[in-house]
Parts: sequence; C-alpha cells; structure tokens
Amino acid sequence: MVVQELKDFIIRYGKEQGADLIGFAPVGRWEQYNEVPPDFRPQALWPPAKTVIVLGIAMPLPIVETTPSVLHTELYKTVNAELDRMAVNLMRNLNRLGFASFFFTRDGYGSLRALREKNFAAFSHVMAAKYAGLGTIGVSHCLLTKEFGPRVRLVSVFTQADIPPDAMLERELCIKCGDCAACCPNACIAMRPDQVIGDYNKTACLEKAEELTARRCYPCGVCIKVCPVGLDRRLYKQKGMRKKYLKEKEALLRDGNHPEYRPWQHVRAYGVVKEAVKKNM
Repeated sequence: MVVQELKDFIIRYGKEQGADLIGFAPVGRWEQYNEVPPDFRPQALWPPAKTVIVLGIAMPLPIVETTPSVLHTELYKTVNAELDRMAVNLMRNLNRLGFASFFFTRDGYGSLRALREKNFAAFSHVMAAKYAGLGTIGVSHCLLTKEFGPRVRLVSVFTQADIPPDAMLERELCIKCGDCAACCPNACIAMRPDQVIGDYNKTACLEKAEELTARRCYPCGVCIKVCPVGLDRRLYKQKGMRKKYLKEKEALLRDGNHPEYRPWQHVRAYGVVKEAVKKNM
C-alpha cells in the first residue's frame, strides 16, 4: 500500500468510525516549531514514530451550553470513550497492515489528585492537532477549529508510516474577543497584548474542576461554550450569543429562574448535588 492510499484509507476508516476531524502531522514539526519541551514530543515518547494522526469528535453546542450539568458530564464521558475506541481500533488496523503504531489516550491523567501533584499530561493533543492542521490555539489555550471552534475532543495515534502531512493553518482563528477570559468562573484566563494565547492559571482551573467533580457535573467548559468561533453556531442558529453569555452570571444571581436561561437552568437542576464534600480525586 503506497502512502497516499494509506492516508486515504485512514481518512475513510476514521469517518466510518465516527471521527468529525482527522489530521496528519509529521513528527518533525515538534522540533521545527520548538514549542513543546523535548520530553513531551512524539519522538521522545515513541522513537519509531514518523506521523501523528489526530482524531476529533465534536461536542454539540446546545449540550455544552448547559454546563455545569450531568448532561454535559455524560457527553464528555461518552465522547472520551468513543475517541479511545476509535484510536485503539485504528492502531490495531495499522499494525495489521504492517505499520507499527502506538495509541495515546485522550486525557493522559487518571485523577484530579494526580494533577494536583503534577499539573501536566505526558502528551498534548492540542499541539498535535495544531501541527496536523486542524486548528490554531486561542486565548484560552484550547484548540480552535473552523468547524466547531473549541468544542471538540481529541486523541492521537503515533505511527511508523511516513504519511503525507496536512498543511497547518496560516491564519489565527482566535479573534481575541476576550469572552473566555470575561466569563471564566474562576478568572483563570488573562488576555495578553503581545500574543494570542493568554496567561492561564492552571491551579485556579483545577480548583474549579475539583469542585465540579465533587458535585458530579464536570467539566467546566465555560471557555469552550462562549467562544464565538465555529461553523457549528450556524448549524444550531446560535450566532450573536455574546450578550447572553456575558450577562448570564449576573442575571442568574438576580433571578435563578430568569426566563432567558430557563432551559439551561432546568437541565442543571437535575441529576447533581448542590454541594459535595471534596475527596481525593
């Protein structure tokens, strides 16, 4: 099988398995751009790797908008499981074809307690997706895609096959509107005048994640919800939502049953506890 036929097979297989996005990054891009520490690059994790295949599944906007909710939690868990299933099966198929491959799970940490001890993952799917041409990185440190903005989950497969790469996006997708920083419930994101990517307080973000996990309505995802980038807003007819997002917190403090937010509040009101004792997570 020639390399272009292999790429076509992977794209076809990924779409059949349910991937919404598929991209291909040569491992040399990690060294070329020198944005990721050497120990976190695919060559360090698995030296035979020549290509990283990135698969993405969209997180539907109407569900993300209900965050924090059990509905959002179940979507998150389901999409994560689907990503791992797709990646494992793609890896197995490539191995059967004679192309040694290696799978890296979508999150890369086992608990929030592990993040307390070391707030890093061994591999960044966000950077892999950027190098695979799927998007650019926004103020919030999330990958932004043309199709779904940041509302997409990612997983990666390393392979020894030297597959033709996809071109990286030349234009930044982030418009620096600042909505992710303005709406973040723990003020984890700060805009920077000198670059697109903002300053990010990982500890404050982790504290919010611990709170929501204790209540069984994780993840937070507010920065993902409010981002205006993505063609999915046309699909769901959710353009021009900025004012609604920006005033949500204040409006609900005044009236928890505010009619404009009643559908979201209805979903949030069921299936989770209001408060929970924090345990080692």
